[in-house]
Amino acid sequence: MSAQTDTTAPAGSPSGSDATAPTASGASAGSGVGSGVGSGLGFDPIARAREQWVEQGWAPAADGMAAITSLMRAHQIVLARVEATLKPLGVTFARYEVLMLLWFSRRGSLPMKVIGSRLQVHPTSVTNAVDRLEDAGLVTRKAHPEDRRAMLVSLTPSGRTLAERATTALNSEVFEQPDLDTEDAQSLVDVLTRLRRSAGDF
Repeated sequence: MSAQTDTTAPAGSPSGSDATAPTASGASAGSGVGSGVGSGLGFDPIARAREQWVEQGWAPAADGMAAITSLMRAHQIVLARVEATLKPLGVTFARYEVLMLLWFSRRGSLPMKVIGSRLQVHPTSVTNAVDRLEDAGLVTRKAHPEDRRAMLVSLTPSGRTLAERATTALNSEVFEQPDLDTEDAQSLVDVLTRLRRSAGDF
């Protein structure tokens, strides 16, 4: 699962990001996110921005600009769908990722350091997420029995139940309906995998 920063941003807004940040074309990147409707512009602002890049003599950068800006906008759209699905369950995607990492672990528990490493997030973000989950009774935290310097986070029965409910909701409402056919979905994964690999993500 991809890493997310734990935040109290409301569902329907891009978690941990500026929902009203302008795109390269000057249009609000947050327009329509989570509302179920588009921006109402009547045209694709990213395509328009690409044309403007070419007109300004920046043609060598135009395709890259359009690709990166499209990726950032797509991230906002899909994250809004995910957060809207999880909101009724009282959990953010960042906290859901922690729950599922524990759910998949053999013993239902992992050291804090391992959670941060697996989710590729800063230790502070892990601490914030675990704090919220612990307050909600979804995980417990105690000193590691084999390493007193480490903290061990464990899934509670309530946390396991919520993780399963959230997964069922995400599978049916988002993951099984990505608005892409199977071939396009696989092609997108392949392209993004190459991008992540070239960036040293794994």
